[in-house]
Amino acid sequence: MAEKPDSKAQGRPETGQGRDAYERLIAEIRSGALRPGDRLTETELADRLGISRTPVREAIRLLEADGLVEHQPRAGARIRRLDLAEVTELYEMRAVLEGTAARFAARAAYDSELAELQAINAEMAAASGNPERLYHANRQFHGILLNAARNRFLWRSVEAVQKTLLILGRSTMEEADRAQAAVAEHAAILDALRAHDGDAAEAAMRRHIEGAHRARLKQLRDLATTEGESP
Repeated sequence: MAEKPDSKAQGRPETGQGRDAYERLIAEIRSGALRPGDRLTETELADRLGISRTPVREAIRLLEADGLVEHQPRAGARIRRLDLAEVTELYEMRAVLEGTAARFAARAAYDSELAELQAINAEMAAASGNPERLYHANRQFHGILLNAARNRFLWRSVEAVQKTLLILGRSTMEEADRAQAAVAEHAAILDALRAHDGDAAEAAMRRHIEGAHRARLKQLRDLATTEGESP
């Protein structure tokens, strides 16, 4: 069974405070509390997180290695901005990688994993209106399917794409229509997995990612309109 790579292999912080600072900043990026363009100041972050500047510095370096933070002349470290072309490129890669994962899972998934995927999708169907619960259930669904592909190198590639997508902030599961569509798309993927049909599984996953891409672009356009910016 492919296992998720350990944090050391991925270059994550090994010190307790460094790890905590890194994970807390990741959570703030995902929630939208830290947004693209926001400046990361060691002193401010150290005060806010209640730690010294050393683990904050370590966390910022690792976020930069993840591609989530960039250094700009005279501005210091900032959360990276993605333009729409980059967002599209990321979702294109996600469709390729997760489509391949679905194909592999069609031949390798255990019955117990298929049952777990079914249970998670049922949980998502019952969680309408609860974006946080939907987000975590959706992550579980994709994580279990990826594990069922039995390919650790594929896992690492998907993880790299997912990490960069964190910059985009709020989950598309906050959109009621998207959550409902995702449940139906998951069901189509499950049907193909149960039939051990690799072609159908890959095609269903690609449609699912394409739907997520459309929802993300709409979300970004709506946000830009609200803030009076060009998308």
